[in-house]
Amino acid sequence: MTIIYPSVAQIDEAAALLDGGELVAFPTETVYGLGGDAENPDAIARIYAAKGRPANHPVIVHLAPEADPGYWVRELPADAQKLIDAFWPGPLTLILKRAAHIPAAVSGGQDSVGVRCPSHPVAQQLLSAFHGRRLGSGKQGGVAGPSANRFGHVSPTTAQHVRDEFGSAVHVLDGGAADVGIESTILDLSRGFPALLRPGHVSPQQIADVIGIAPRLPDGSDATAPRASGTLKAHYAPRTPLALLPFETIEPLIAAQDRASGKKIALVARASRAGEWAHAANVHFVAAPEDPQSYARDLYGLLRALDRANVERILIERLPETVEWIAVNDRLGRAAAAFEAEE
Repeated sequence: MTIIYPSVAQIDEAAALLDGGELVAFPTETVYGLGGDAENPDAIARIYAAKGRPANHPVIVHLAPEADPGYWVRELPADAQKLIDAFWPGPLTLILKRAAHIPAAVSGGQDSVGVRCPSHPVAQQLLSAFHGRRLGSGKQGGVAGPSANRFGHVSPTTAQHVRDEFGSAVHVLDGGAADVGIESTILDLSRGFPALLRPGHVSPQQIADVIGIAPRLPDGSDATAPRASGTLKAHYAPRTPLALLPFETIEPLIAAQDRASGKKIALVARASRAGEWAHAANVHFVAAPEDPQSYARDLYGLLRALDRANVERILIERLPETVEWIAVNDRLGRAAAAFEAEE
């Protein structure tokens, strides 16, 4: 399918909206972002209000390829520069100490800030256009851009997903489906050591290969970690109840399904594990990809489709607890946590 990207005029229109304090949804390689001027507290407040996002939950600042990341932070450590050289543009967010002139609102009131440079061509065009508009005033034109969805729900990976969330209330730039499909890796460098706050496409091993030290992995024990996007226990959740279970415990649940409601149970499992349930009358079966990169790319679209499928419940096969699956497991675990209190 050929993707027709926005024209130069459409990019300029969106940059002008950002310059005027309005919001623009834009594509990145990870998910679609809900963008606003990162140096305009009123625009940041509009982002929080549109999403229903808690004011203490920080948002990530997206930078043009030609922008100076040092403008946003107190200092740029050597390890940060190495990672920028290795992975930007790309799906890696760095948490660093926030420069004094950057509004605290973008950081949820913290003294740190998350910055990244996306690789999607439409995002880069928008960020460059906005950056260019701001250079004359001595500013860098960064765009605060959390995922373009209601807070806590499934992130959007297409422009239509954004329209489903906000209708005509938000200006949307269409850049096709996201290639990565889950949010960026978030690495904290604000405390003198590397710590992974949110796993993503850039793996811990890739980070270690660049800076020569493995980042601390999130295990719930890092009490001094800064708050970061997408790290609440319950997040990324569909509206349909979802459970993440070992495959052997799913089968009796399906067998015991009461069809009085007229609804099926959705079963999401890798095709190699499907067995007889792929064709069972009371099951809406979805064959998930076998590899973690494809699974991540398809995950949010799959969950959104199941919300429209008139199923009673979503049961998802628990995946291997290996480093290759760390990012997908993170998103699935947080989605399931949204329903654990209801069990």
